[in-house]
Amino acid sequence: MKPDDIKISDWQRIFLGDVPGGFYPEVIFRIVVIYIILMVSMRLMGKRMASQLSRNEMIAMVSLAAAIGVPLQSPDRGVLPAVIIAMVVVLVQQLVAWLSTRNQHLESITQGNISVLVADGVLNYDNMKSTGISRERVFAQLRANDIVQSGEVKRLYFEAGGTFTVIRQLDVPPGLAVLPEFDQEFWRRIYDPYPQSVCKKCGNNGNSDANCENCGGEEWINAVAAKH
Repeated sequence: MKPDDIKISDWQRIFLGDVPGGFYPEVIFRIVVIYIILMVSMRLMGKRMASQLSRNEMIAMVSLAAAIGVPLQSPDRGVLPAVIIAMVVVLVQQLVAWLSTRNQHLESITQGNISVLVADGVLNYDNMKSTGISRERVFAQLRANDIVQSGEVKRLYFEAGGTFTVIRQLDVPPGLAVLPEFDQEFWRRIYDPYPQSVCKKCGNNGNSDANCENCGGEEWINAVAAKH
């Protein structure tokens, strides 16, 4: 399209495009075919496509989306290439899934690994940096699981699929508060102060006269326990 063909007042081009009117009934047929292609493709790729997507499944969905967009919008493009692309995507995704079940190293490469973000009430900053998870994101996830202080957490796993799993402590020690510091009125209702010092950055117990052995933090605060 030439620059002279672009006019802001050309409402027919803006809303209907430059295709002939006969293309629009054809679009209905194309949509039905593409819908069937997607439905069959997702059915062949398994039940997980209807739930939390893994990395490979997300790639498969993006590839399908890229393939089906062209024949829906371009009258000069046929539907058959989209069918072929969908078949290739399904076969590759199924092959990778099959190989991953037989090779743990390949599964780790294609699906990712589980990371421990909190262990025994202490934040693991090395794993948090490698996964791109911030301290506030960890605290938000703990609050979403009705946890108010880090001592309640035995493990916080960041799963390969991008979800979080919390394992709670059976015998809960005091730990680092995870509620926002500005909400002092709520703090007083939820927390009992404890004479033990913990690192303000990660929640590790230690000597308040030295840097934290876990994360190198320099600030120490009193641990808290949840009121019952």
